[in-house]
Amino acid sequence: MTERRGFPFTKPSPCTGLCEFDGRTGWCLGCGRTIPEIRAWRKLTPYRRTEIKRASPTRTSSAGCERVWL
Repeated sequence: MTERRGFPFTKPSPCTGLCEFDGRTGWCLGCGRTIPEIRAWRKLTPYRRTEIKRASPTRTSSAGCERVWL
């Protein structure tokens, strides 16, 4: 991990700023993560983050919202 101005540098969060949750699945309509995944994001391994990002398009579309990862 690289440090920048005294803070550890991590990959940015996939948050889109649309923080609304599907009551049925618990997935965020913006990024497709659950509340526990959002809370743990900085501590997750790169492998787990990649898994969540890959699942996100399926999660958001089944919850009624389209999200495209760049």
